[in-house]
Amino acid sequence: MNPERPEERDAPEPADRGAPEPTATGAPIGRRVLLGTLGLGALGVVAAPTLQRGLEAFLGSVSGKDPTGLTGLLPNGGGFRYYSVTASVPHRDETDYRLTVDGLVDHPKTYTLADLRALPQTRLVHDVQCVTGWRVPKTPFEGVRLATLLEAAGVRSSAGAVRFSCFDGAYTESLTLDQARRSDVLVALKMQDKPVSHEHGGPVRLYVAPMYFYKSAKWLSGITVTRDVRPGFWEERGYDVDAWVGRSNGRDDAPTS
Repeated sequence: MNPERPEERDAPEPADRGAPEPTATGAPIGRRVLLGTLGLGALGVVAAPTLQRGLEAFLGSVSGKDPTGLTGLLPNGGGFRYYSVTASVPHRDETDYRLTVDGLVDHPKTYTLADLRALPQTRLVHDVQCVTGWRVPKTPFEGVRLATLLEAAGVRSSAGAVRFSCFDGAYTESLTLDQARRSDVLVALKMQDKPVSHEHGGPVRLYVAPMYFYKSAKWLSGITVTRDVRPGFWEERGYDVDAWVGRSNGRDDAPTS
């Protein structure tokens, strides 16, 4: 089984990528747990919103202990599938969350959740498109435009890209500076009109509306301005660095933005 990325990563790598299969980590889930999860997945299709949210949290926690990846195939009320590149991810909240902005900037800064919430918020509604084909239509995200944080940091003239790191300790992503300054790229604090949950990459995640969802890094903790683009976790394993929906990764999906 290929390594799996956080939840929306979008399932195993395409066969034609030819990347080697790393060893799966974590203890396999038991037969009873899997059968029970299958039943919950089917129920989630018609469940009330409260039960759907509970199901999403359950699938997110179980998938981290399931190297078979079978839990990622289960339906749930939110329409997303759950994957992880690490066996577990620490939780962060108002007391200990920090987002750093550094690199080729004149004014490095560290933001708390309260700091980010105090900045002007932008709400976007677009389809979420996974590179493996599934789509969640008209998904609201809300947060601070990445361009706002970059402007406050004072990006130097030598800069050409932005690198993102995550507090799962493994995942990274990148954008060109022009891409990062787009009005439809957010440091998101809300998803589906609720605070971004831990399972969905909260409390803060990246949201890149016009690109496949593997670019929208979860558990965002660092924004580093660099001279050149540095391929992220999945780009190092064969995915396109420029991940425009319908114009990359050999797919022709309808644009999301």
